[in-house]
Amino acid sequence: MKLDPFYLIVDSSDWIERLVPLGVKLVQLRIKDASDEVLRREIAASKSACEKHGCQLVVNDYWQLAIELDCDFVHLGQEDLADADVAAIRKAGLKLGVSTHDGEELETALSVEPDYVALGPVYPTILKEMKWAPQGVEKVGRWKRQIGELPLVAIGGLNPERLPGVFENGADIAAVVTDITRNADPEARTREWIMATDPWR
Repeated sequence: MKLDPFYLIVDSSDWIERLVPLGVKLVQLRIKDASDEVLRREIAASKSACEKHGCQLVVNDYWQLAIELDCDFVHLGQEDLADADVAAIRKAGLKLGVSTHDGEELETALSVEPDYVALGPVYPTILKEMKWAPQGVEKVGRWKRQIGELPLVAIGGLNPERLPGVFENGADIAAVVTDITRNADPEARTREWIMATDPWR
């Protein structure tokens, strides 16, 4: 499965409606602590915007809603993976991405035959408190050698200037959150990312 090398991660359908029309082809909706009603509305609006612009939507965590709302891709962290019904996800035809940070988590991820594996944080990140130190681009290379043809997503502290390092070490996809959402001009930064990832399309 070929996924776009630029992977945008945002926390609302507003962001998706704002940035996806610029040419984003892979986006994750990652919302924490919202009611079922809000989640349902956000996922539905995001799905509609993505369908309109030919973008692949990945729903973070809420696999039951992703199934119910007929989405086709879900991303799970390790804790969510432990609680998820992977058989139900697969039966519904959903693709699955899984976060990893160490060797044990990678083994757990590979045991469910995911459609991609994410490794992070590659560099220091301001997104959230991490119990893991920055992994570095060398670990990206080790992960890629272990997983082979499976797409590898690098995440954490990335910006356009750091992209050659992660791609040349084996990453297939670079994920970004704050470098765009906290930028003074998110639209211009999104366009920079699309251009910067173009050599790996």
